[in-house]
Amino acid sequence: MNRYKCIISYDGSGFSGYQVQPHKRTVQSQFEAVLAKMHKGSPIKISASGRTDAGVHAKGQVIHFDSPLLLPQEKWEVALNSMLPDDISVQSVEKTDSAFHARFDASGKEYRYFLYQAPKRDPFQRHYAYHYPYPLSIEAMNEACQYLLGTHDFSSFCSARTDVEDKVRTIETIEISQEEELVSFRFVGNGFLYNMVRILVGTLIEVGSGKRKPEEIEEILAKRDRIYAGKTAPGQGLYLWKVHY
Repeated sequence: MNRYKCIISYDGSGFSGYQVQPHKRTVQSQFEAVLAKMHKGSPIKISASGRTDAGVHAKGQVIHFDSPLLLPQEKWEVALNSMLPDDISVQSVEKTDSAFHARFDASGKEYRYFLYQAPKRDPFQRHYAYHYPYPLSIEAMNEACQYLLGTHDFSSFCSARTDVEDKVRTIETIEISQEEELVSFRFVGNGFLYNMVRILVGTLIEVGSGKRKPEEIEEILAKRDRIYAGKTAPGQGLYLWKVHY
């Protein structure tokens, strides 16, 4: 049996998330259906670096799967891309060590989030950025980010439905910048909890709009309770950008 590592991109707007769900269109189910066709109906399961929610996109999601087929990289890429739907694209395929695991071997991830700040909504941006037409202070948001850098318990910044006990994570980089009408948030860390990036963005928006002061972030972290952080930003602005190993 051969193990393959794939980097895939997908437009999340047409999916009910990454993970298989009964009677719903998901990234995993579409990919596994294609693999089954390539293996004459035999089911081939894939494992990903992590799940993405409905509407969330990926530029560099990483998956692995085991196959008895021994094909060169370019043939895997051509075969998969010719059969996958248009909203999933395989960027690379490589044969890897049998011990490699897309999720458990990941050492960190990069996420990006995009806000569209034009006064009027753009129908062509509606699936790919969160329309927020109100004034924001990029300076205040970047000041607030300094309290989030480093190692913290991020209980206040994850969904109350999170079933992970250890909520300590390390954020290495947060960058917020604006180019014309698009505001981009870049987060790099050793791991992110369920809805963590979207809650961070929602809270930073409150800072940028003047509803909170930058230094309040320190207090929110200390509370370790979801009710003290801001709203969860919508899914369509979020992208899993890169997975580090």
